[in-house]
Amino acid sequence: MEKWMLIDGNSVAYRAFFALPPLTNASGLHTNAIFGFTTMLLKLLEEHKPTHVLVAFDAGKVTFRHEGYSEYKGGRQKTPAELSEQFPVLKELIASFGIAQFELSGYEADDIIGTLTKQADEQGVDAIVVSGDKDMLQLSSARVTVAVTKKGVSEVELYTPELIQEKYGLEPGQIIDLKGLMGDTSDNIPGVPGVGEKTALKLLHEYASVENVLDNLDKLKGKLKENMEAHRDDALMSKKLATIFREVPMEREIEEIRYGGYEPAKLSEAFRKLEFRSLMEKLELSGEGGATAAEAKAAAAELKMTALESGAEAADWERLLGSLADSERHGLYIEAIGENPHHSELIGVAIATEDEVFVMSMEAVREEAAAKFREWLADETKPKYGFDMHKAELAMLWAGLKLGGAAFDVQLAAYLLDPTDSALSLSAVNDRQGFGGVPSDEAVYGKGAKFKVPGGETLQRHLALKADAVRKLVPIVTEELANRGMSKLYFELEHPLARVLAGMEHQGIKVEKAVLEELGRTLEAKLSSINSEIYSLAGTEFNINSPKQLGEVLFEKLGLPARKKTKTGYSTDAEVLEELARYHDIIPHILNFRQLSKLQSTYVEGLLKEIREETGKVHTYYRQTIAATGRLSSQFPNLQNIPIRLEEGRQIRKAFVPSQPGWTILAADYSQIELRVLAHISGDDNLKEAFIHDMDIHTKTASDVFGVPAEQVDSNMRRSAKAVNFGIVYGISDFGLSQNLGITRKDAAQFIEQYFSVFKGVRKYMDDIVAQAKSDGYVTTLLDRRRYLPEIKASNFNLRSFAERTAMNTPIQGSAADIIKLAMVQMDEALRERKLKSRMLLQVHDELVFEVPPDELELMKKLLPEVMSGALKLDVPLKADVSFGDNWYEAK
Repeated sequence: MEKWMLIDGNSVAYRAFFALPPLTNASGLHTNAIFGFTTMLLKLLEEHKPTHVLVAFDAGKVTFRHEGYSEYKGGRQKTPAELSEQFPVLKELIASFGIAQFELSGYEADDIIGTLTKQADEQGVDAIVVSGDKDMLQLSSARVTVAVTKKGVSEVELYTPELIQEKYGLEPGQIIDLKGLMGDTSDNIPGVPGVGEKTALKLLHEYASVENVLDNLDKLKGKLKENMEAHRDDALMSKKLATIFREVPMEREIEEIRYGGYEPAKLSEAFRKLEFRSLMEKLELSGEGGATAAEAKAAAAELKMTALESGAEAADWERLLGSLADSERHGLYIEAIGENPHHSELIGVAIATEDEVFVMSMEAVREEAAAKFREWLADETKPKYGFDMHKAELAMLWAGLKLGGAAFDVQLAAYLLDPTDSALSLSAVNDRQGFGGVPSDEAVYGKGAKFKVPGGETLQRHLALKADAVRKLVPIVTEELANRGMSKLYFELEHPLARVLAGMEHQGIKVEKAVLEELGRTLEAKLSSINSEIYSLAGTEFNINSPKQLGEVLFEKLGLPARKKTKTGYSTDAEVLEELARYHDIIPHILNFRQLSKLQSTYVEGLLKEIREETGKVHTYYRQTIAATGRLSSQFPNLQNIPIRLEEGRQIRKAFVPSQPGWTILAADYSQIELRVLAHISGDDNLKEAFIHDMDIHTKTASDVFGVPAEQVDSNMRRSAKAVNFGIVYGISDFGLSQNLGITRKDAAQFIEQYFSVFKGVRKYMDDIVAQAKSDGYVTTLLDRRRYLPEIKASNFNLRSFAERTAMNTPIQGSAADIIKLAMVQMDEALRERKLKSRMLLQVHDELVFEVPPDELELMKKLLPEVMSGALKLDVPLKADVSFGDNWYEAK
């Protein structure tokens, strides 16, 4: 049975554009309207399963309606460029779906759809019309349902004649009378002044049509009667303008819009260019091959796959090792289930050579027959080419196995090629390179409550496809790194760093449980005292952690001025409370209560849960592929976020101690590394002079900006200079500086202007780097790390401004991140060369933390700052301050 789906392309795309946040792909093309349209289309195709589909578009700005009324649609604002640029690409995507599209000069999409629905009525065929415009309701009939988008484009409301009657008390044909009376500002249809929807409906319920209303003006009264008499012609013209023309000369046969489904390969290629990875996963598309689950199975069937299960004989493992020896290049994939590698479960290993893929269960790998294979895995002289080898190495270490000889990691390379891409699963990287055949883990394992690792051939096939994908990807991403000048960054920094991190993470840092527990008791006592003080000042007891109850106490009971309101009540966020601090003594206590509560729950109780029973240590996990600037991210637990502004937060560091009796915690912290990088990159003489002569940079800045000798710089001047110094690194605005210093935006703007008049080299750098980013589309760090900035050319001011600030600060922050990573690699080499027992334990922002035996302390106190200050040669000296003690607290 036939079912037609007729889509108003312009209307739906327009709705999607304004409903979704700005999206762009790597080339800078805006894609939010296309994404929203596609999401809606897929949902409708699935739900309604049409046999015929057409997307109709407006052919131009001038239609036959303009002949009678030149102001038709005249009030509309110009289509945003960010939307206009999407229409040609949207039309290409519709073609990739295999869906017909049509436009005709002089007519609107409504008219084309109206003509086809008339044919559907005449032929007794069911049809569904999809639009964001309720004008289309006039087309509803026994055969035609009108789907109007709501909540952007994620949902539609299906209008039948029955629903129109229920909602409006009208027949579908009366919708044009409704528009005739009330007009439509979006189309510049005038209607009758003073007549809104409520009045128009009342008139139509009584008189049925515009013409009948006009024939009964003597029964109307007052202003309504005057307006109807004065605007008789407008009402009739408005009705005519709102009437969809249903006699468009189509010159197309219905068979031309028959829909037979999409070709996975075509649609996959279109999605890949647009970077619609979530939709690719949803449809189980993959690369040029457009792999569905069935096609992935077929792809795996083409591989020669050998499964080595428990009981495999030594001869089977010999054949694997022989195949590896004969292979020019292999792909290794180790599947560790679980985000935290310290607690992951190893479920299998796959190795792909040119001729065959070997898939091994972990049970088989552990057996005696596999001893030589385990030796190969651990052998540092045998190169391994894999994916996320950092995680694999850690997971294997905890399983009592060793992975040595990592030669190349596809995931790490993919991150360097686009550090803003959060989709770094193997299937996503594979898709991006245009290969097919690898379904996502979610498609194979499920997610959430439905997550389950399949057994047997399904798992073997999945691991085999992954290993083969790694084998194919290695030369391609290696070449891309070389083409973009990032081979040195990969092979001399990021790749060796991964091994350093795995060693640090497995080593862990000892945490004294008793110290944390005692600190917890102290915090509990303080919280109890603050709690009582808050109740006393409030004059009532309430749940301080409940924003709703706190808002009622502050703004209703105590009568403090309410700043912001949310859907659930008064806002009591930190910004609001800080603004209220001058109004009531209760506020500082609430802020203190919140800070101490977070310390107690997140850092005291949280760290206690993370202590590994068998080691007495916490083992964090450093992610190299998260931050776009190149900074490391710490997880499970996050040891970079332990708050040290509060003394109680600093006290937490007392629990971090050496793992050996008599050893010492040694820490070294880069001094103002980002400002030193700025001095080098900008070449500003004033900044360089300050660091070359080891001046206090904030005093020097204050002296220059305020025009006073250094000895006359007071604490407020220095504080202002410090705020602007660090603010410049992050592209601070006058608003941001005014908030930091509690001054007016005008004064803040003047201060920034004065800063740039003194540090002219910094201003020139800021201007030049933005211009370079607009020209190249990316910026680089001192070690050639790239960050792409497609929004730098956006017409939207906010998007463009953010990209410009990112262009300014990425080379500074990214270079600082590169330098401390370089120091870590060089320190690891220094420790090994000197055969020292000292161990690197943590990296926290610009700080490195070690545990050191007593006989190496003096050497390490000299070696660590030497390596850190010499990690990269700059035009100004790098400086690292060293401290030490019995715990991390004392080392600071």
